[in-house]
Amino acid sequence: MRAISLAEANKIIDGTFASAEKRQAYALAAIVLDAGGRVKAFQKQDGASLMRFEIAYGKAFGALALNRSSRQVLQKAKEKPAFIQSLSELSDGPLFLEAGGQLIRDASGEVVGALGVTGDVNEVDDLCAIDGIHAGGFRADADFDAEAAKRLNIKVDPPLRDPRQR
Repeated sequence: MRAISLAEANKIIDGTFASAEKRQAYALAAIVLDAGGRVKAFQKQDGASLMRFEIAYGKAFGALALNRSSRQVLQKAKEKPAFIQSLSELSDGPLFLEAGGQLIRDASGEVVGALGVTGDVNEVDDLCAIDGIHAGGFRADADFDAEAAKRLNIKVDPPLRDPRQR
């Protein structure tokens, strides 16, 4: 398993914040976890509210726990609440049931970590996360074609759109 470096984690967060600036997002917080769920880097923009660490961590941890975006973890919670409740009780970390958590993959599709972003609406958190992953030189789930997604067991989200863009 390839480990994500601190320099790569910081580049992902820098890319996330650059996307937030471009999108005129509210103040964000971003966390990068390694593939084992340990914190590699965290930053919170000036003006971000209290508890953003915990929320970002819960989004990224949930993505790693179920090998899918936190948007899909939220969907699973709606479909199977008892499953998610049981998972929460068994889990070594928190699950925060909102979008903004994305898996970080290398070019071959191996999960090397997860990124949790919080501070704006779900779609913007996700879009900034995906942009940050790309800025770090990595791939998000949506970057794989249908054949690769099936082979790698990637659960691809429906296309995202910034709700403030018309």
